[in-house]
Amino acid sequence: MTVMALDRIDIKILNELQQNASLTNVELSARVNLSPSPCLARVRNLEKLGVIDRRIAVLDASVLGLGVTAFIQVKLEKQVQHSLDSFTRAIDRMGQVMECYLMTGDSDYLLRVMASDIEDLEDLIVNKLSRIPGVSSIKSNLALKKISHKTVLPIDTTRPVQIRPCQSTARNGERAAKGRYDASSFPAGSEHSVTFGVSHADEPAGFGAS
Repeated sequence: MTVMALDRIDIKILNELQQNASLTNVELSARVNLSPSPCLARVRNLEKLGVIDRRIAVLDASVLGLGVTAFIQVKLEKQVQHSLDSFTRAIDRMGQVMECYLMTGDSDYLLRVMASDIEDLEDLIVNKLSRIPGVSSIKSNLALKKISHKTVLPIDTTRPVQIRPCQSTARNGERAAKGRYDASSFPAGSEHSVTFGVSHADEPAGFGAS
């Protein structure tokens, strides 16, 4: 897989969008000291490379009544592929499971779950998790207070960042040029081309390109 380098402006764009993905292209370009058209081109190419996976809204769990956070350790009877696949499919269907990790150590999985109250958490453990085929033990720990929670990845403009375009991007035929890339260097009419000369003032950054 081709390794590519992000420059300082790319990283500034990513940091701004991590803080506020609803910025218009004009707002974003002003924050990174770049004109709107090249800024839009860079954002679109970061999307094509898979660096920007998707845009989401971060909701306030407490406002929505999701006041219980728990960390659950799950151990399987056998760590065979069939059991792993079955567990993964079951977890994917549970909206209360916010994160799930395959672990080393005593437990096979670590889950971070959110529930409205203790009864809701009990229902998740007793009626859902414990009924997944192959589960042998479940241990849960309640979080008393959230001290820190971040969605912003720690990328620093003072340090070089190298990326490998994601597999889905490669499958779609959107392979990036080798080495450091120029976001506006792709020929017109190619899948990387960007149409300029339109107003981007009211568009979210990254939209409005062809």
